[in-house]
Amino acid sequence: MANTIASIQLPVSAGCVWQLIGGFNALPDWLPYIPHSELSEGGRVRTLANPDGEAIVERLEAFDDKERFYSYSILNGVGLGA
Repeated sequence: MANTIASIQLPVSAGCVWQLIGGFNALPDWLPYIPHSELSEGGRVRTLANPDGEAIVERLEAFDDKERFYSYSILNGVGLGA
């Protein structure tokens, strides 16, 4: 399985950044490429829509609000097949 990690230095506190991006369903709030997100399975799965209306399905694997961390798996998405 592929693994990706990204980081960037920002001129604001980690708490401010986490408040914006820390919610598993928050992508439409800050990522223009994802205009819609819907949770299912008790909030553990999100179905995202891209601007073309294609669905991307992701499963939350781990979440730690205190450490400001979450990981997820892409179950189905653009280029991954149905």
